[in-house]
Amino acid sequence: MIYLVTGGSGFIGSHLVEQLLKNGHSVINIDNFDNFYDYRIKIKNTLESLGQSSDFDFSDKETDIKNLISISKSDNYTLYYQDIRDKNGLENIFREHKIDLAVHLAALAGVRPSIERPLEYEEVNIRGTMNLWELCKDFNIKKFVCASSSSVYGNNEKIPFAETDNVDNPISPYAATKKCGEILGHVYHQLYNIDMIQLRFFTVYGPRQRPDLAIHKFTRLIAENQQIPFYGDGSTARDYTYIDDIIDGITKSIRYLENNSRVYEIINLGESEVINLSEMLSTIEETLDKKASKKTMPMQPGDVQKTNADITKAKTLIGYKPDTHFQNGIKKFVEWFLRK
Repeated sequence: MIYLVTGGSGFIGSHLVEQLLKNGHSVINIDNFDNFYDYRIKIKNTLESLGQSSDFDFSDKETDIKNLISISKSDNYTLYYQDIRDKNGLENIFREHKIDLAVHLAALAGVRPSIERPLEYEEVNIRGTMNLWELCKDFNIKKFVCASSSSVYGNNEKIPFAETDNVDNPISPYAATKKCGEILGHVYHQLYNIDMIQLRFFTVYGPRQRPDLAIHKFTRLIAENQQIPFYGDGSTARDYTYIDDIIDGITKSIRYLENNSRVYEIINLGESEVINLSEMLSTIEETLDKKASKKTMPMQPGDVQKTNADITKAKTLIGYKPDTHFQNGIKKFVEWFLRK
């Protein structure tokens, strides 16, 4: 099979690319190496996902990405340096390859930055996604997996969060763009028979996690003997989901789409293991065998109090079965962090 993966050099995307290649498939990776964080991290992600040495002679961004494209190209893998807002550029890629299924992971991420740059989030997460659906329609690509987010639930009072819950009250532009993606995806399913699964990811962590996310940031700052920003009283809680479990959920969603027709589903992918901020920090401290220096900060706008996934549908429909407990996941992450 030939799979298109957008954002295939990011955290989740690079792990998915790695798994698809291991399973004998071909992958077309579209990534724009956005300045949201250091592009060199994405280059290392890409090399790791291909089983290549992460030793790389860095110079400047354009040259480095050009070199990466050259050294990574193979019979079953092609990388494109491409922004999903550029429909003409995307169309050239769609013309070049016969794509069997698209997995759309590319997005502008982050709740807090979306409050500062809402229009850019709309351009990427809504218009960019619609560009992909338009091209799927034009090139008769009928299978599509799309990354949504647990952020669509906002401060949902019902615990755990189920796919049938009302999600009409997002509390950040990022969450709103993800809700829009679910609604518009249904339009393309209805009008153009594109079978689609929208996956609501719950706080994914593990090797290659973005450096701005709490687990990675806390680990780095503790290791460097720096103060960590600790928002609120430590009671905020997240349904942390290890990357291997997320990839299992994505690949099982792909398989479900390939074996079924007339599909439009929204599915939670979480761990159903809720850890509060204080417990998360103490787990990292124990794993590093090092105490953190905390700087207590007020809660940030757009942050939710708690996330907790009801994964009954994922278990029943696609056979999803997360099996990485938080303590083990942190241990694996810290091991990766210390050797990178």
